[in-house]
Amino acid sequence: MKQTKIPLVARILIGFVAGTAIGLVFSECCAPETTKKILPWIAPFGSVLVAMLKAVVYPIILFSLIAGAAALPLKKSGRVGGAVLLWYTATSLFATVFGVVLAYALNPSMQGADAVASGYLAGAKAMAGGAASGSISDFIAGLFQNPFASLAKGQFLPVIVFAIAFGLAARCLLDALADKESETVKSVETLLKVVDGAQRISFKLIDWVVQYFPIGVFALSITNFAEHGTLLFGPYVRITLCVVTGVSAMILVVYPLAIAAVCRENPYKVLFRLREAILTAFVTRSSAATLPVSFRVMDEMGVDRKLSSFSLPMGATVNMDGVCVHLPVFVILAANMFHHDLSFVQVATLCLSIMFASIGAGGIPGGSVFLLFMVLENMGLPANEVTIIVALALGINPILDMFETCCNVTGDNVCTYIVARKSGLTGLPRDEALG
Repeated sequence: MKQTKIPLVARILIGFVAGTAIGLVFSECCAPETTKKILPWIAPFGSVLVAMLKAVVYPIILFSLIAGAAALPLKKSGRVGGAVLLWYTATSLFATVFGVVLAYALNPSMQGADAVASGYLAGAKAMAGGAASGSISDFIAGLFQNPFASLAKGQFLPVIVFAIAFGLAARCLLDALADKESETVKSVETLLKVVDGAQRISFKLIDWVVQYFPIGVFALSITNFAEHGTLLFGPYVRITLCVVTGVSAMILVVYPLAIAAVCRENPYKVLFRLREAILTAFVTRSSAATLPVSFRVMDEMGVDRKLSSFSLPMGATVNMDGVCVHLPVFVILAANMFHHDLSFVQVATLCLSIMFASIGAGGIPGGSVFLLFMVLENMGLPANEVTIIVALALGINPILDMFETCCNVTGDNVCTYIVARKSGLTGLPRDEALG
């Protein structure tokens, strides 16, 4: 077929640009009634792409983490895993502090906030009942749940904890048993071969799904910009400026500096090779849905699957640098709107609460909106003020979520690449990495 001769990234970009243009035409030139009649015929083609990616991502997380945890010797696994978690923690903390400083510097405000919020108050009040809350003990207890029930509910953290523990237990058995011909060793090795086969099959499914990307991206772009595109030029312009500036600085300055400092290579060449994952994150608004593409990109860059199998699923769940930049903007907006003077202790509390709340974002579209409830309540805002700010966030979230997710996914891939380069886990061909 002639279209397959065009590189996939080029086809995705064409779909994105064309979809954005058509979406903005709908938003600017068509009556709302007309747009509402047409979009339901277009939106399913984009929803199918996100649904297919999510259908594949759950088994990938389970099989990849089991295989990754079981593949490395325990000593090396602990060292590499610790490096990944250290990078994620450091970048999340930096992004949070940076987001707070940027929010204070740009001082977000909003024209006609009450009128804008009124249209979203019902949705915000409905979300309040399902907002994440509870103690640290509840959070910890939530990590240890039935993994199969968690898979069905789309809860990533319990699946990650179970898969890593399962893989490490398999490695412990293999390392501890002296008799390599015992039935236990044979059965564990057989099981790991089954997991490896399931992982390979999952990635073959990804290869098929990826061919649908241009169509799905085209439909998603039309839908997103037809519904929300003009908001960028309305009362949200200052908020948008704050978030986009912060995310752009993270992607174009902070991550490149980290790559240059640690890997001693041109960071923008690395970012260019990540373009497919970054673009997918932008249009799907989901770190989890982008995960299959991130795996493919890391494979093409020679990163050992033993590392990426651990690092990328973990990052898609716990590494939310974009959330850490995004949330402070609405907190400072709330302080400006309701005339709250935040003390140094409150700002420090804000940084810590955002950093830890970001772990619960879940890698799904719009996950950060739920976190606003917890962060704003921790700042001592009354319930009515919290609801107004969340209502305002709902109005612009589909646009900001695109940029936020780009930052999240870029951070996941940059961390994985840096740790791979420093740990000698790069340069492996695809089949060897899968082994």
